[in-house]
Amino acid sequence: MKVIIMGCGRVGSQVSMLMSEAGHEVVVIDHDANASRRLAPNFKGRMVKGLGFDKNVLIEAGIHQADAFVAASASDNANIVAARIARNIFHVPRVVTRLYDPMRADIYERLGLTTISSTAWGAKRICQVLSHTDLDILNTFGRGDVSIVELEVPPQLIGRSVAQLTVPGEVIVISITRDDKAFIPVPGTEFHEGDLFHLSVLTTAMDRLEELLGLERR
Repeated sequence: MKVIIMGCGRVGSQVSMLMSEAGHEVVVIDHDANASRRLAPNFKGRMVKGLGFDKNVLIEAGIHQADAFVAASASDNANIVAARIARNIFHVPRVVTRLYDPMRADIYERLGLTTISSTAWGAKRICQVLSHTDLDILNTFGRGDVSIVELEVPPQLIGRSVAQLTVPGEVIVISITRDDKAFIPVPGTEFHEGDLFHLSVLTTAMDRLEELLGLERR
């Protein structure tokens, strides 16, 4: 996949390195010629100096052949403009926009732009950590709407079935690790002592999960 990434700051440089290491063809656009210093020496992609919303710069970066475009500069306005040009003028199939202002993220998602708001995600993540101290939240998806939770089976669950910890559409046990071997459980699978299991949980159902586990709110 050919990916163009606008912005070689902390986020843009990390995305560039990860995509390059995964074997993708990466082109990075940044107005600062020294921004390439943020990339590791083994970066196999290409740098283009300029503004990511300049059509000529985009053409130089190969926008006509791009499979994906990431707007990851430090400016919300620049990211929005560049993303809309990539999507609406050059018809890039996948466009992702990083925005700091979550209010803008909501607006532009309604217009069809895929946005990532680190501000909104960070705020929700902090609230989760403060509110659910007994739950080990490994990852979240969307804007923190769904969480992956890791737990060692508590005594009250031993011998009970996965179905008893399942709330359709809210709480689902997605894997159990037993004797260092992970497997996907079925509703009738029983929990054993020492099991490590992972759940997919709606953020709005965290309280419900704590009730099912017999945990006290703090």
